[in-house]
Amino acid sequence: MDLFDKINKNMGGPIGQHQKWSHGYFSFPKLEGEIASHMQFNGKEHIVWSLNNYLGLANHPEVREADAKAAADYGMAYPMGARMMSGNTRQHEELENELAEFVGKESAFLLNYGYQGMVSIIDTLVDRNDVIVYDAESHACIIDGVRLHMGKRFVYQHNDMESCEKQLERATKLVEQTGGAILVITEGVFGMTGAQGKLKEIVKLKEKFTFRLLVDDAHGLGTMGKTGAGTHEEQDCIDGVDVYFGTFAKSMAGIGAFVASDKTIIDFMRYNMRSQTFAKALPMPMVVGLRKRFELLKSKPELREKLWDVALTLQKGLKERGFDIGNTNTMVTPVFLKGDLFEATALTRDLRENYGIFCSIVIYPVIPKGLIVLRLIPTATHSMEDVQRTLDAYSEMAEKLKSGAYKEREVA
Repeated sequence: MDLFDKINKNMGGPIGQHQKWSHGYFSFPKLEGEIASHMQFNGKEHIVWSLNNYLGLANHPEVREADAKAAADYGMAYPMGARMMSGNTRQHEELENELAEFVGKESAFLLNYGYQGMVSIIDTLVDRNDVIVYDAESHACIIDGVRLHMGKRFVYQHNDMESCEKQLERATKLVEQTGGAILVITEGVFGMTGAQGKLKEIVKLKEKFTFRLLVDDAHGLGTMGKTGAGTHEEQDCIDGVDVYFGTFAKSMAGIGAFVASDKTIIDFMRYNMRSQTFAKALPMPMVVGLRKRFELLKSKPELREKLWDVALTLQKGLKERGFDIGNTNTMVTPVFLKGDLFEATALTRDLRENYGIFCSIVIYPVIPKGLIVLRLIPTATHSMEDVQRTLDAYSEMAEKLKSGAYKEREVA
């Protein structure tokens, strides 16, 4: 069979199969205008609840000024080359030092991208003799990193410590035979449900088992903890998290990521992480801009306070109106509904076209058939008026869903 013929007959599973009618609206939508709580979609202004611009730094005037000045001073190409060869700078190293201190680790290493970074961290840390134990609802970057692992891996039920312990028992028996080690992986904040990973309880298991803990805290950096240092600060277990991963694509409204740990471990990754060794360094304008973003994250706690005011008001309002928002204990706000694909697309279109509410829709195969998740991402740029308008729109949408009105809508 010809490779292209095979692809033409199967566009890659349920998500790919829907691309003909979903592209440009439900998938790959185009939000236009400055990044903010209100943006243009399909020619109309919408309240946008789908951007991880948690602290509102994307268009903060000091950030815009720093980005523009850095681009003017350095251009977009500098530094030229991978950091190991010719792309290292004082600014890169100073940002690493600042990040390490902030999250409570000895050292840190900048990564070009978050997704690529997490995949590469896993690939670098373990070999075929080691065993990975990971949460069942881990992000795709963790799943893909685990898939690269040539040794054994055991998955435990989401946030279930009894299940985690059982998998650690299995892993311990195995490494006694292979001479390997155990790496446990979880998230600080699960981006789909808003639940915190049970970091402190996992750390407690070190009293019974020998393992190291890697935490993907993409959503927790800047939002969780009394200083915004992350979910490990929130749960008072900074020392128990052995390898900490944070991204710049959310609270810091940028590109890239970092990993922080003991100096020896970071030095090992710095010299063995192939995705960084053979890739061009982060451009200087982004590094300089990230330092400004990081400065504001630390110096303006009122941004985090505003984020939480919006998030808690939204969540309280949803619960009072009878919505199921699961067990979120973070700013991520999922709304769980029951319905089929046609109802999911119809109610989403209704929210967008008739109420001016833009949020992310999650359906099968990401979640089981018959369920719909509308995920709301509060930010410090949202107003209480935005919250009220959204709550009112959701109440009317829920009544229509209950009455069966959305079954009559067409998908296209």
